[in-house]
Amino acid sequence: STKGAVLLFVASEAEYYARSFGASDFVSGISGGMAGGVAQAYATMGFCTCMKTVEITKHKIAAAGVKPPSTFATFMDIYRREGIRGINRGVNAVAIRQTTNWGSRFGLSRLAEQGIRRATGKDEGQKLGNLEKIVASGLGGGLSAWNQPIEVIRVEMQSKTEDPLRPKNLTVGKTLRYIYGSNGLKGLYRGVTPRIGLGVWQTICMVALGDMAKEAVEKLTGDKVTAKH
Repeated sequence: STKGAVLLFVASEAEYYARSFGASDFVSGISGGMAGGVAQAYATMGFCTCMKTVEITKHKIAAAGVKPPSTFATFMDIYRREGIRGINRGVNAVAIRQTTNWGSRFGLSRLAEQGIRRATGKDEGQKLGNLEKIVASGLGGGLSAWNQPIEVIRVEMQSKTEDPLRPKNLTVGKTLRYIYGSNGLKGLYRGVTPRIGLGVWQTICMVALGDMAKEAVEKLTGDKVTAKH
């Protein structure tokens, strides 16, 4: 909920100001999504994604017949050894992922909305129906899985699995070379199919349903939402 709130608020403001400077819907959508993604990553997601990766690693260890430490014990161990930097390891990769994620999702959704308007004979800026918004957001979310390599890099940087071949003190560049050297291009796009489904779902929630929520607030309060997508 916190990362969604940060994203929606910052993206709304950035998109509104981009439009006020004369940017098109497509450019405004990209600008808003990128700003919201960066804010979301550094404000909330470094810690969240680190602990999610710890949970996944725990299940793998348990499946191998070894009793894993608890999530809290793992958290405290990382904090004692590496401090807050260890907890937020991989946050730069998260920021790259989120800014490309939401820049693409918002931008491509707005582009799809323009296409739907042209296909249905609607004027520029004319409101779309709810189903049309959902379709546009679904297209934008699905096409935005092009940046899957960044997600694979993020997971590898935060992984607690021991591998003697993996370089120490991983950076985004070192991790990219390690994955590509081990598994090639296929390794960088590992897990892309479920990611497409996730992108569709998240974009519908944050773009299409976000627009609908703002319209509902306008009707309830009688005030116009100025920073409106």
